[in-house]
Amino acid sequence: MIDDVAPWAFAISFGFVFIFLEWFRWLTKSYSHPLIFTILLLAGIGYAVFRLYRVRQTIKRLRMARDGEKAVGQYLSDLREQGYRTYHDVIGTGFNVDHVIISDRGIYTVETKTYSKPESGRPTIIFDGEQLKINNTAFAQPDALIQAQAQAKWLQTLLKECTGKDFAVKPVIVFPGWFIETTPAAKSSPVWVLNPKALPGFLNHQPQVLPDEDVKLASYHLSRYIRSTGKPASKAV
Repeated sequence: MIDDVAPWAFAISFGFVFIFLEWFRWLTKSYSHPLIFTILLLAGIGYAVFRLYRVRQTIKRLRMARDGEKAVGQYLSDLREQGYRTYHDVIGTGFNVDHVIISDRGIYTVETKTYSKPESGRPTIIFDGEQLKINNTAFAQPDALIQAQAQAKWLQTLLKECTGKDFAVKPVIVFPGWFIETTPAAKSSPVWVLNPKALPGFLNHQPQVLPDEDVKLASYHLSRYIRSTGKPASKAV
């Protein structure tokens, strides 16, 4: 990220130095009028400032995503202490699943979404079972629900190919720092939309659906798959 900032910061500094030199030469009668040169350099400086702004926005998003993952990681750590098996950054084909949870309460994929909070008011996301809204405005990523379900389906297919068993996989989307309001219709949705703080409670209230041997079987084959991708398994039991 520093490599992205440095060239534009240098360009701005370089431009101002040239402007100063041109005006100095003109005032001392040692050079022609610097107006045209100044306009050209100011245009270049303006573009460099714009690029720096874009880099700054990218850094902001990366920091927000990092902080969001830290928050989710803390709650997943609490789950590990309760015996849940968790895996992180599971690589698929052209995508990755942020987290996978395997326990006797079922198998879950967890997608973390981070968004800037509004400057005023309660940061609330409304989920009606089909659509996500912020302050009655359609969500910035309307395919978030489709993405979460696709990840769960991918993991279900992977485990079936590895184990021969058709494990049900529940997709979950978590929004760190946001309040989640769900309508009655959302209860029938195949996707959970939660604040990560609520995730342990939701899981602990689920019935036990997998025997211990199935938990071990699914965990073993997922760990084996992760090793085969060349990325060390980030897992805790």
